[in-house]
Amino acid sequence: MPQDIAINGDNAVALAWKQIDPDVCAAYPITPQTIIVEKFAEYVANDEVSTEFVCVESEHSALTLCTSSASSGARTFTATASQGLAYMWEMLPITAAMRVPLIMAVANRAVSGPININNDHGDAMAARDCGWLMLFSENVQEAYDISIMAPKIAENPNVQLPCMVNLDGFVLTHAIERVTTVDTHDIKKFVGEHQPLYPLLDTKHPVSHGNMDGPDFYYPHKYQSVLAMEKALEVCEEVFEDFKKMTGREYHLVEQYKCDDAEFVAFVLGSSYGTMKATVDLLREQGIKVGCAMPRVYRPWPVEDLAKIMDGKKAVVVFDKHLSIGSYGPMFPEIVAAASDLDKLPKMYNVIYGLGGADATVQGFEKSLKAVADGKAEKIHYLGVRL
Repeated sequence: MPQDIAINGDNAVALAWKQIDPDVCAAYPITPQTIIVEKFAEYVANDEVSTEFVCVESEHSALTLCTSSASSGARTFTATASQGLAYMWEMLPITAAMRVPLIMAVANRAVSGPININNDHGDAMAARDCGWLMLFSENVQEAYDISIMAPKIAENPNVQLPCMVNLDGFVLTHAIERVTTVDTHDIKKFVGEHQPLYPLLDTKHPVSHGNMDGPDFYYPHKYQSVLAMEKALEVCEEVFEDFKKMTGREYHLVEQYKCDDAEFVAFVLGSSYGTMKATVDLLREQGIKVGCAMPRVYRPWPVEDLAKIMDGKKAVVVFDKHLSIGSYGPMFPEIVAAASDLDKLPKMYNVIYGLGGADATVQGFEKSLKAVADGKAEKIHYLGVRL
């Protein structure tokens, strides 16, 4: 039966994994992800799951093993953060190109240097072009729920892509919140038995994985992933709807709050969405019509849904928790591109905030949005930076 429990984000992800009971898990510990694999290893040691757990010597080895495992036909999970994801980087596009639907929890953390273990989105954004599905969580409940939905999305025959489940390091990974669980029997029925496509161990139907592609094949091979990403938008919506029927909890490609009558809209990712909603309420009390939105699905990029939210607005403010040094934040140009087909382009502003775990506060967000409403905002603003 569903229960309300107090649990942190890492343990919530591990609990979802336990209830799904994957075939293989290989991972290497790294703060602030370590709790996930520690707890899951405990489930393995106690025979609470049938998973083959492999302790590897590095994150590169973890993803290499997981890609091989998933290629063989096993439902496979892993987890990492920051430098661990960076160490996996060589394998990230290979895993995507091999079209294996493995699931990886990413406890979002700043990428060195300087050395920093706190939250921002530098790790996920550095990996955004590698061909992985990318889903973001606002709170611990969502980290748990998305961990359940991810394999159903990734393993869909029309998708067959690896998926990152992102949750903000420390802010969610170590924060204890109330979570309503789903009955294990219902989860297993929802996710279903793994039906791998073209597994290496199907000796009656031999296949090759990870082949060399010349120019005649590399480009169309990549384009197949483009088509899979397009299909993934539809699949995400279908899975979200099925999850709603099972739990009553509702998810969308882009979550939005008070955007319908808003004159100004703020876009933000991850746990800061909750802070932004509080900011919207505060500004509404002051008579400023502000709304906010979060792309739940960051890859594939939900262009049409984003454009609808921006249509008719006076201004759009994109809050990026990462900086593409020498340019804007990574989400800003993509939001601008999503608005490019509108009859009238809103004024577009970029706010860089929270790098290396710098505070993301209602007061800071309020100041940035009021500057936009008053027509006094800079095109790109570095919120709270101290020199």
